[in-house]
Amino acid sequence: MGELAEIANVSKRTIDYYTSIGLIQATRSKSNYRFYSEEVLVDLRFIEECKKMHIPLEEIKRKLEMRTNQEIRTVEVEMQINAVTLQMKQLQNEISVLMPLIKNLDEKNKNGFSKKLSLEGSALLQSLVSLTS
Repeated sequence: MGELAEIANVSKRTIDYYTSIGLIQATRSKSNYRFYSEEVLVDLRFIEECKKMHIPLEEIKRKLEMRTNQEIRTVEVEMQINAVTLQMKQLQNEISVLMPLIKNLDEKNKNGFSKKLSLEGSALLQSLVSLTS
């Protein structure tokens, strides 16, 4: 466990905790030592990246389960698509509120904001189209 903690750049306590809540799995030897597969290292790195994005551990656990269970993966993907669609609608509403404010800015600032919104919107739409194709 100490070696895994060092490689993954987490504490032994973190590994204990993740094991106790089922985020990672260990096998036990006859002398009760815990052994972790290389997949656990990948999972630990994934967990730490998710934590940096402030994703709750329960959601991280679901994401890890999605990797191995097709039925869960299908349901989760559908839920994620619905969540992203809702976020896009909320963002579009926010942009609609901002556009009249942008129109009242001087030309220099107005052009900068309009271009940025257009470029980012186009990039987002292209990404979504490629994901759904």
